[in-house]
Amino acid sequence: MPLRQHRYSIALAWTGNTGAGTAGYRSYERSHLITAAGKPPLAGSSDAAFRGDAARWNPEELLVASLAACHQLAYLHLCADAGVTVTAYEDHAEGIMDESSDGGSFREVTLHPLVTIAAGSDPVLAQSLHERAHALCFIAQSVRFPVRHQPRTQTEA
Repeated sequence: MPLRQHRYSIALAWTGNTGAGTAGYRSYERSHLITAAGKPPLAGSSDAAFRGDAARWNPEELLVASLAACHQLAYLHLCADAGVTVTAYEDHAEGIMDESSDGGSFREVTLHPLVTIAAGSDPVLAQSLHERAHALCFIAQSVRFPVRHQPRTQTEA
């Protein structure tokens, strides 16, 4: 039994009816809006490879972004607890999805965090905390594909 349970609610509204609904595969847009109470709407679509709008977020990008953000938040928490002062954090994460005739699935996501720490912080400890952050990331623990890490740590001059 879980210690606590959390619920996350969003609303999704399809906005891509161009007048004929889904009368044909090419007759509708994949556009939609994702909303949640108290937050600005997020414009979504399918990937351009699937007739989507490349200017909007697609579900695959949102999944990769969720994994990167979850790892970052867990990592920053661990650094604060361990006395490692992080002054900057960026990630250029990428995911690989394989498409097949009967669907598709992600093969893997690789995170590439670049962490800058203050002079006097332990770079070896900073680097090692990524493994623990992965174990704490709720989203990484919920997916069925590998989430890899290629972190780099640099110290402020």
